[in-house]
Amino acid sequence: TTGTGVFTLESPATNTDRTLVLPDEAGTVLTTAGVPASAMPAGSVLQVAQDVLTTQIASNTGSTLVDIGLQVQLTPSATSNKFLVSGNVFMSSNYTNMSHALILQRSIGGGSFSDVGIGTSGGLGYGVTAWWAKTAANTTTDGWQLTFEYLDSPSTTSTVDYRIMARAYSGYMYINRNNRNNHATFDLYPISTITVKEIAA
Repeated sequence: TTGTGVFTLESPATNTDRTLVLPDEAGTVLTTAGVPASAMPAGSVLQVAQDVLTTQIASNTGSTLVDIGLQVQLTPSATSNKFLVSGNVFMSSNYTNMSHALILQRSIGGGSFSDVGIGTSGGLGYGVTAWWAKTAANTTTDGWQLTFEYLDSPSTTSTVDYRIMARAYSGYMYINRNNRNNHATFDLYPISTITVKEIAA
């Protein structure tokens, strides 16, 4: 109906009769060019991105949020699609009575970052976090793999950035190491990751 290109249907080089039946429904004919994102069924993973942190971090910034360098950027193909965000961070401390936390933040279209969550209730904020509290005496070798997973709905087709921030509420906060910075009996150090998957609506 539009355009000036020539559209050609060509039979293959064969001596066998073939029948190609068109479906009795509206839709898009798939080709070897691949399935477009718009044709994928709901729940399909359309794209995946991951950032890996191997650097060891030591921070004594009190309750200040620290950008630990885990960030992923993706552009959704439709406003109705969602992002499944998974975080996995190894943390430890040198302090007996302490607590550490991870906070997921999001930026849309290059704007400022804000906490990702479900809003407020009774004056309290609710966000996507992983929390670790410790009261035991032995703090020099212990560590925890803090994890979270959240299905976010940014409702946009602009570029979306996700990052993981960390906070130590007391003592030193260590990332990808323990207080002694040794590797115990495993002869390797831990790593931390953030993974984001676009999910078709």
